[in-house]
Amino acid sequence: MTSAAAANDIHAEGHAATRAVTRLSVGVAVALIALKAFALGASGSVSILASLADSALDLVASLGVFFAVRWAATPADEDHRYGHGKGEALAALVQAGLVFASALFVGWEAVQRIFDPRPVTSGYWGVLVILISIALTGWLVWMQGRAMRQSGSMAVAADRAHYAGDLAANGVVLIGVISGTFLAAPGLDAAAGLVVAVWLFWGALAVLKTAADHLVDKAVPDADRIAITTAVLADPRISGVHQLRTRMAGSAMMIQMHVDLEPTLTLDAAHAIVVEAENRLLAVFPRADILIHPDPRGRAEHHAPAVEGLQDDLN
Repeated sequence: MTSAAAANDIHAEGHAATRAVTRLSVGVAVALIALKAFALGASGSVSILASLADSALDLVASLGVFFAVRWAATPADEDHRYGHGKGEALAALVQAGLVFASALFVGWEAVQRIFDPRPVTSGYWGVLVILISIALTGWLVWMQGRAMRQSGSMAVAADRAHYAGDLAANGVVLIGVISGTFLAAPGLDAAAGLVVAVWLFWGALAVLKTAADHLVDKAVPDADRIAITTAVLADPRISGVHQLRTRMAGSAMMIQMHVDLEPTLTLDAAHAIVVEAENRLLAVFPRADILIHPDPRGRAEHHAPAVEGLQDDLN
């Protein structure tokens, strides 16, 4: 099997994994909302209210990811020649906004309850529901981790980061419910809700940064760029790499570069060398979209003002 065929198989497996895990994410969000709504009605706990608000936005975010990964997986067309991968970044951006809103709502409610504490009733139900929520969320995070390793999906990664934050937040909520029920300290319950709000805000910042990096075409990390040039220069017939440009579009890495070849090579020979270089890159980065332009050594022209300095003029 060629590297290109193997890359196509990896793409297909990755898309199938993301579709399956996004369905699971929506189902878990619905189940958590139902459980926490019941627990809130039984206990009146502000920390459970905080967790319920977060789960409601989880459902909205998960639905966004559900549709985004399917749109991002559609092939390139006349209007989107680079594909639809940035749909994942847009979904992550919306998700970050929803989490910010959730954090503000929960934080405001928690501050009010700190100054005006209210007793937590039927805390046993609240404790049971939060324990079930922790188990369901932990299972979902594990499944999302598996899907990420298969697909490299940024939208799934953002969703997983959110649910991983929920996992820790549920632990804080559990402490709050126990404090309000068994220690007769409703102020601690409200404080736990405030901790959840801060946690959500911090997680939203991380998701926002990742999405923004994709949308503004930030270059891939230095380690990846070094791996790119190492793979290309493994062939001694390629004497240099310049004008290297990289960016991410969803789970696909876009790679463009110019390479220096012997000026006397025929077009067929130069093409064969470039194809071999592309296959070496696909072996390292199976989801890459690669464009390599051959230049006659010593006669390369400066084609554009913007280059990635780390790999510029590697000869």
